[in-house]
Amino acid sequence: MSRPATDPAKPPFAGRTQWNLAPNRLSQALEFHRRSGRELLDLIESNPTRCGFHYDSNAILKAFLDPANLSYQPDPRGLLSAREAVAAYYAEHGAVVDPQNIILTTSTSEGYNFLFRLLCDPGAELLAPQPSYPLLGYLAGLNDIAQHPYQLIYDHGWHLDFETLRRAATSLAAAVIVIHPNNPTGSFVRANELPQLNTFCGERGLAIIADEVFLDYAHNAEQERPSFTANHEVLTFTLSGLSKLSALPQMKLAWLVVSGPKRLREEALARLEVIADTFLSVSTPAQHALPALLGQRYAIGSQVRERIAANLRELDQQLARQQLCRRLHSDGGWYAVLRVPVTRSDDDLALLLLEQQNVFVHPGHFYEFPRDGFLVLSLITPLDRFQTGLERLLHAIASAGL
Repeated sequence: MSRPATDPAKPPFAGRTQWNLAPNRLSQALEFHRRSGRELLDLIESNPTRCGFHYDSNAILKAFLDPANLSYQPDPRGLLSAREAVAAYYAEHGAVVDPQNIILTTSTSEGYNFLFRLLCDPGAELLAPQPSYPLLGYLAGLNDIAQHPYQLIYDHGWHLDFETLRRAATSLAAAVIVIHPNNPTGSFVRANELPQLNTFCGERGLAIIADEVFLDYAHNAEQERPSFTANHEVLTFTLSGLSKLSALPQMKLAWLVVSGPKRLREEALARLEVIADTFLSVSTPAQHALPALLGQRYAIGSQVRERIAANLRELDQQLARQQLCRRLHSDGGWYAVLRVPVTRSDDDLALLLLEQQNVFVHPGHFYEFPRDGFLVLSLITPLDRFQTGLERLLHAIASAGL
């Protein structure tokens, strides 16, 4: 019996993976620039392991020598000793977290994935801030759910726009995502916004997903913002991990904390335990090492905060010597947003800076800024590179060509 012919024109791939895989102009130009061997002043470096910070390599490597790593005793929520270390971290932020309310994951991306599977049927909708880092759209698409934006508006600082949040919320909405502080705007959810957010979610039966990976990087230590792990008014999921807290993205260990009304919290945890048990993705050595790796956040975190502060001072000093560009106010995180003259698209400006000045920055549209006139810089860039690159950037913008 002959087999039915297959259609060679139809590839066997799911529609959710039908992305435009062609590199954009800026990515192509960056790759060409690197291959050419020319100088490159990368002002958007986000990998802390490439930014010249001093790591206690002996302590980090010693953390993986525990003989217990040779045995396997899986726990869907993660080893208790690791979860207790996470709970102790939140105690320093003034939040009482029961280790039983913590689920360990390999990354915050996996944490998002667990939550999307928990909260969303196919076709459901998530409400996410704009501007923001573009990762969420990909994670939502991979889970067959839609992402609807609500706006962060700027008026002497960033504010959550509840009017756009209300308009974005349809009957298919499942959760509101907040990033605390946001990447790249550096804006926290304000104290007067949280009650409104809880009321909004409570009336509509929505959960809150709070991404707090940059929580420890408030620019003013006297104004540290509380963690969403202390939010018990509505069902709340708080995400964080080693990637930013200890500047150790390669260790691949993160977590989510469940808080909220007791009945909903317990049911969410029971379901999440099944999801986590299906994958058992977190490695045993990383879990045993977590207390020591979290302890590294004191030394490495202070270095990161010092770098951020130094780059902010340099940025403000250089901006004070000109009148065309300004820095938008930021309360935390390790990015800065520049408002620049709109003489061309942000893409064209970033491309010209790369080709003519050997300076690499991100155009605002990468983060869904609503219009041109925004560039994004990393504040963990080594200071000498940041200083030189910024000088060239501002000089180029001031020149007749830009």
